Amino acid sequence: MSPSNNEHESVRSRQYLPSEERRDETARAVVDLAGEQNPNGISTKAIAEKMGVTQGALFRHFPNKEAIFAGVIQWVARRLMKRIDSAIRGIDSPTAKLEAMFHAHVGFVTDHPGVPRMVFGELQHHGDRLPKRMVRELVGRYTDKVAGLLRDGQQAGEVDATVDVEAAASLFIGTIQGLVMQSLIAGDPVLVRERASGAFAIYRRGIEP
Repeated sequence: MSPSNNEHESVRSRQYLPSEERRDETARAVVDLAGEQNPNGISTKAIAEKMGVTQGALFRHFPNKEAIFAGVIQWVARRLMKRIDSAIRGIDSPTAKLEAMFHAHVGFVTDHPGVPRMVFGELQHHGDRLPKRMVRELVGRYTDKVAGLLRDGQQAGEVDATVDVEAAASLFIGTIQGLVMQSLIAGDPVLVRERASGAFAIYRRGIEP
């Protein structure tokens, strides 16, 4: 049985999506694949097949695989920070903001288990390729945001004035990374969310006056 005209039109429309929509769709496809396998083993053929397009359609928007992965990190950074900003909006207490930020991050990696695999994979790459630099930039921005909330907490009397802000910001991120690593070892992405409240409670006790 031959494909109908409508099916042909659907295929053609998939091949010629607008650039921004194609980049977002590509990022989602790579993140989904990273949740199923080692990100370093993801081929452009597998990405195209996941999206239901040809490799030619994929390369109309990305010059090479490295550019695809850079686009994925950009997608991750944009959506993670947007989710965090939304979670803390309207909250006055700095430590309450930290808690909301913690849970928003946990929710993000639970919804997209391929993301931590992508991040860890990029940091393990030799050399100074663009996606790796973008991961470092994201971690830097994230650390600065946590450190800013910790300083606000010190000024508000919610965080001990003697707390090393930079160390506490690193520990905040490390706590989430530890939960993620445990979930990867267990093969259970939901484990991060189940243990998040208890982990943050311990963290909070460590920074309180």
